[in-house]
Amino acid sequence: MTPSTQRLAPAETRILICDELSEVAIETFRTHGFEPEVRTGMSEDELVEAVPGVHAMVIRSATKVTRRVLEAADELRVVGRAGVGIDNVDRQAATENGVVVMHTPLGNTVTTGELAISLMCSLSRHIPRADRLTRGGSWKKKGLMGTELTGKTLGVVGLGRIGQVAARRAIGLEMKVIAHDPYISASGGESPVPSVELLELEELLKRSDFVTLHVPLLDSTRNLISAERLALMKPGARLINAARGGLIDEAALAVALDEGRLAGAALDVLAEEPPAEGHPLLGRDDVIITPHLGASSHEAQENVASMVAEQISTFFLDGVAHNAVNAPAVSAETLREIAPYVLLAEQLGSFLRQRCEQPVRKLEITVSGETEGAAADYLSLATLVGLLRSAEMGANYVNAPLLAAERGIRILNARDEDAGAYQNLIKVRASGKGGDESHVVTGTIFGRSPRFVRIDDLHLDLDPSGHLLMTQHHDRPGVMGQIGTLVGGSGVNISRLELGSNEQGDSSLALAFFSLDRAPTDGLIQDLRALEAIEEVRCIEL
Repeated sequence: MTPSTQRLAPAETRILICDELSEVAIETFRTHGFEPEVRTGMSEDELVEAVPGVHAMVIRSATKVTRRVLEAADELRVVGRAGVGIDNVDRQAATENGVVVMHTPLGNTVTTGELAISLMCSLSRHIPRADRLTRGGSWKKKGLMGTELTGKTLGVVGLGRIGQVAARRAIGLEMKVIAHDPYISASGGESPVPSVELLELEELLKRSDFVTLHVPLLDSTRNLISAERLALMKPGARLINAARGGLIDEAALAVALDEGRLAGAALDVLAEEPPAEGHPLLGRDDVIITPHLGASSHEAQENVASMVAEQISTFFLDGVAHNAVNAPAVSAETLREIAPYVLLAEQLGSFLRQRCEQPVRKLEITVSGETEGAAADYLSLATLVGLLRSAEMGANYVNAPLLAAERGIRILNARDEDAGAYQNLIKVRASGKGGDESHVVTGTIFGRSPRFVRIDDLHLDLDPSGHLLMTQHHDRPGVMGQIGTLVGGSGVNISRLELGSNEQGDSSLALAFFSLDRAPTDGLIQDLRALEAIEEVRCIEL
């Protein structure tokens, strides 16, 4: 299943809201002309029954968008997660099926960062335990001796947006803040938060009185806080996790608490939610466990609901996938500016797919002129989409890189500021295995119209639209007349002809490109191939 790339009108677009969401989401969709459907609490079987014909799914953390659901969603184009984590979406299956997965990374930044600080404060003064004891009739302070935060060291693991909120709040509490982030070099990187020292993780664990985690759950971060790393932590330290379950080896944490090496832990997330009966951390006085409250504030819920609705609306109205985890995003303004070049890039890729006899193994894309940055990257992707967009492969802007990797296609991207006599150029070379076959095509925009200006060594001015008949023939008198007679005799009109010698190989051969008003019949193609002077005939649909 690969979703159609045809633009849908709002009235034709089916948007299914699968989890409880603030009413602001529905209001935002309606502002843009969409009328979403709301069906919450569905099981996987119910989702499989509900998703055929649906173009967008809006979820929070409860709904699981599995491979089975994605394969049943024959028209699905986008899954929008109102929140940060997307562990409940099978991203691999979504990408394979050409479905954009987007989230709202900014919507609950403050709320989650503040929760980590709240957990730290509660942990340092035993507030939940004191509350339970008091409600149970006790008015004793024994066993409730706490510790001040002022002057203590907080280790922030992951200095992204949420980690930065936690770091700044801790600085306001007059704590010393140190941090580790795998994307910032501890030796040369500069901290995004002034006065925060960057360290390697092991050194951070040794020096911190409190450690708070703010990293995503990846293969590389699963059980990041292992038994070995727990053993490195400062005696009497406390651990906070308001990020993702699975970052901590929970059985090892229970052992560290039992042995008295750690003074406590506060967890808003667990590897399994809700936890099974008998979980080793449940019922402990030195552990605070909350039911995944990270985004549970009125402000955060309104923010993520508004953001996801706005992003999905923009996706359908402007074709821009903001905050997508498996597709590129450019601004609507940039996309409008480069729209003719996007079409051109797809046509260049499509031409090479149909021109090459062998499977393409290397694609070299050079964008020249004024286009740069994300726009140039988008044009490279458009070329790849054109190369792979056949009925068999069904490539789109989400799954094209994956399809290319599966087929062993090597992609080489280059930028060249000099476009010669043109404002911008896109040059694409496709090569087969071992370089035995190689073809190049270059295009630009005249006005707002795409043009091919070079095919192999033939310089031309070709409108790459409709039906293109390519012939390679011996360059001698009368051949063009024979071809024209056969084409005209079949009732097909030639609107334009580009002719040149084949400088790549036999100099006695010439290339010709005929723009036709309709597709040539199989009979016409066979008649052309029967001509003595013809070496190759190919019909290319652009």
